[in-house]
Amino acid sequence: MPLTETEWDLVTTWARNYLLDTTDPHTQLAQYGFPPEFIGGLRLTQISSDNARALVHQSRTDIQRQLRLVEALTTVDRLAVLPDIVKAQEFLGRLREDFRAHAARDNFRTCVLKNGAEAFIDRQDLRETLRRFVGDPHKFILLVDGEPGSGRSYTYNFLRHIGQHAGFRPVRVTLSHTATAAKVVRRLADFVADPQEGAAPLNPTELNDQLPSIDEAAHWVAGRATAVEERLWLVLDECDKLDPSSDVWDFIGQLGMAIYEHAAVRGDQAPRLVLLGYGRSMRQLPYDLRGNLAWDTARIAEPDDLRTFFDQAFHESPPEMLGTGQLRESAIATLVDAAVHEVLRATGPNGADRESYMRKLCTAAEGAIRVYQSL
Repeated sequence: MPLTETEWDLVTTWARNYLLDTTDPHTQLAQYGFPPEFIGGLRLTQISSDNARALVHQSRTDIQRQLRLVEALTTVDRLAVLPDIVKAQEFLGRLREDFRAHAARDNFRTCVLKNGAEAFIDRQDLRETLRRFVGDPHKFILLVDGEPGSGRSYTYNFLRHIGQHAGFRPVRVTLSHTATAAKVVRRLADFVADPQEGAAPLNPTELNDQLPSIDEAAHWVAGRATAVEERLWLVLDECDKLDPSSDVWDFIGQLGMAIYEHAAVRGDQAPRLVLLGYGRSMRQLPYDLRGNLAWDTARIAEPDDLRTFFDQAFHESPPEMLGTGQLRESAIATLVDAAVHEVLRATGPNGADRESYMRKLCTAAEGAIRVYQSL
């Protein structure tokens, strides 16, 4: 089971008191087996508390790094003689189990997210597109098309899930008919700012000049996103809501080109760009980006998709009361039929309901999952 925020606070305290209480933190970390490239990416000073926070923050971006940090702490002599070593060894055991679970699980096939509380139905094409996209350094712009209400925006929830396992963090700006390049850049500035420095000052009046200023703003965003410690995916949602004459279209094209230039120098540390609700008939991205695009088309989930979802979810965590063997298989099949029936009934047409069909479908499916987990 992953560590909680309170437990990570305790790990930070141990790192400050027993690992980084030194005037030469770089050498100290090297002695405990941290690789040079990892140490070189840390902003270490003479203040042990700041160093501990930087070490834990960077270690939490990857399960292997988490494991390495806690393993190192359990070997520190000063901690090993204290009662806290029992808690540290417990954390280490949990992280090792978590690592084994991560290695055994295909995270791209997960159907219930957020500790078993959020349904992500179907999107088989998206899952495989993302698998290839994550592993291909030459693809850094993902475009998701589809009819309104088909779950395009819900893609962001799955990106957050994959990011926890693949070492990136998606940050989202939701667009609207009144969105401007200045507003979008201002929102992105909050995400790409160095946490130790706060948001960088940004003068939106510089964006009044169409392309030259937008180009500078796009390179500023791409540069800042590349420089931060964690890998960022910049998500612009509801692109289809933009006014056709909005200068955000120019900014999107320039941001894509800026990422293209940074990726050539910094590789995978450069951000990736995700455009949700970006149809193939909309404003085309610059020609130079044609080889760097990955496409997915969302569609409304059908009853067969719902049946596949419940069959997988119910098989992954069957209650003991269902028995074993053929008896359990028969019980699960019956429960799948009941869940599909109830979810479809709950999401029937309702003229007064303005919520999207896929959102209603996922909400009803989550209710069925909770009932199943209570058995």
